[in-house]
Amino acid sequence: MKLACATGLAFGTGGLALAQDAPAPFDNPQDVTIALVRYLSTGDFFQAYLSGVEEQAKALGVELRVLDSRQDAALQADMVDQAIALGVDGIIIQHGLTESMKAAAQRAVDADIDVVAFDVDVENDSIPQIEQSDYLLGKLALEQAIKDNGDSFTAGYVYVPGIAPLDRRDVAWEEVKKANPGITEAATFGTLDNPIANSVANQARSVMQANPNINVVFAPYDEFAKGVKIAVDEAGLNQDIDIYSADVSTADISAMREPDSAWVATVATNPAVVGRVSVRALALLMAGENVGEQVVVPPTLITQDFLNENDIKNMDDLSAKMPQFANADVATAEWIPVPGK
Repeated sequence: MKLACATGLAFGTGGLALAQDAPAPFDNPQDVTIALVRYLSTGDFFQAYLSGVEEQAKALGVELRVLDSRQDAALQADMVDQAIALGVDGIIIQHGLTESMKAAAQRAVDADIDVVAFDVDVENDSIPQIEQSDYLLGKLALEQAIKDNGDSFTAGYVYVPGIAPLDRRDVAWEEVKKANPGITEAATFGTLDNPIANSVANQARSVMQANPNINVVFAPYDEFAKGVKIAVDEAGLNQDIDIYSADVSTADISAMREPDSAWVATVATNPAVVGRVSVRALALLMAGENVGEQVVVPPTLITQDFLNENDIKNMDDLSAKMPQFANADVATAEWIPVPGK
């Protein structure tokens, strides 16, 4: 029997806005419980996202429960039901598959629980979608690839269909290929099997052996990029292949700054900021405010050259050198305290 992994975190009211200034139910935040129901949790991005959720929940003074399905779609749906049974006031659904989460999300709505979804399309107009503008993540990375390599190159593409953010990034890939017929897609591969980077590396080794003319790899998820880089380094092809990705972490920055690293650019939002925005959007919804169908956090292009020129070693350095990366004025209100401000 598979057991759910649930963590209850009770946060105090440090940094909380004055209770009389906050609308119900946040005028009594100690009585509010929200749940984060996760599908993906492997990798630095998801650890940072969780830290942002925790920080914003603490700032609001609410209780946070974290339920982690570790990429088990059926278990994630069950965890939504667990959250409903616990009587939570709001739920953040983080990633997942539409076919498994659509009905589960509707059950939460039917139970009069406010829900927001980050990077999973639950096909429900009453559930706002939190996004990093995944289309732009892909588009900006590919524009940099064309800037660096021209509009004619042979590409490997790392993609797993059915995951909302990857599907949205795929739209950009298809558009760029159509607009630039000189771009040849030699191979498509990808997996979300744990550990993701190592599993992708195993695939990339075979792909590169079979397609020695590949000189660009579009890997629009940093765990994908890590895997491709492992294979490229092992094959001694780091001078011959450029890797373009999405998402960023301190470990990614270190990998991009290695001497002669093939990982030359990524496009990202600050995952901790996205976590905070997810909680703020849910709080606004719970307070009866209309946050719209989409809550979009704008991304930023980050190149290897920029990291090296500014001697950026970690996410704190990146935030200091890129103010637009440190915070996002998205889903805010005067009564919602923002961590770090």
